[in-house]
Amino acid sequence: MALRREPYVLVVGGSDSSGGAGIARDIETIASIGVRTCLAVTALTVQTHEAVTAIHPLQPDLVADQMRAALQANKVAAIKIGMVATAEIIAAVAAVLRENPHVPAVLDPVLASTSGRALLEAGAIAVMKRNLMPLCRLVTPNLIELALLVGAELAVDEDGAVWQGQGLLAAEAQALLIKGGHASGSRSTDILLRFDQAPVRFDMPRLATSMRGTGCMLASAIAAHLAKASPLEDSVRKGKRFVFENLQKNAAT
Repeated sequence: MALRREPYVLVVGGSDSSGGAGIARDIETIASIGVRTCLAVTALTVQTHEAVTAIHPLQPDLVADQMRAALQANKVAAIKIGMVATAEIIAAVAAVLRENPHVPAVLDPVLASTSGRALLEAGAIAVMKRNLMPLCRLVTPNLIELALLVGAELAVDEDGAVWQGQGLLAAEAQALLIKGGHASGSRSTDILLRFDQAPVRFDMPRLATSMRGTGCMLASAIAAHLAKASPLEDSVRKGKRFVFENLQKNAAT
């Protein structure tokens, strides 16, 4: 019973049999920050570090029931949402969020795997924008995901990314963190956009290394710090530092 009083992050997402991304990376990240996790699995995937070979979405009602059970069992202080797979699962997740408006949610809009396999069914982007994004405290697209969400070409510079993000913010999102990992240059800059506030940039050296699951890691780290009652901007800063330090360790091994 004592465990129920500790803050939890409810992780909503797909499995990754390789352990490199998805809920495996989420749990690892949140635990290392000292926060407990509970789960709602949206899809089972078969994948290695090189490719996704099969995707099996769960029934939407089962996803929602998992979320409600986790929320009933634990003191859930934040929700991290990753792969949602289908429009029906998006609707089910959104329904539970509407039942729990006091719990901040961080959405990592997982649209495709690193190898290029689609992880969200065709036509579901519009459902995500309309039904899920407005309920989330923060949405964390990379530049490729941002372009797909707004239906535009990939932004070629920071100004273009901010312009795209502001359009998405005005229509669908409460706050947006545009990740700069797919940009070029010696610095990696993430940009936090919120209504009626100037953009906030989180700038760090770009490391000459790559690592699967960094998007999962960042959104999970932010959710973990939100669960510890850190303000949004501080949570983003701490999450960015967490990912940078892990990339440094990866480069050293």
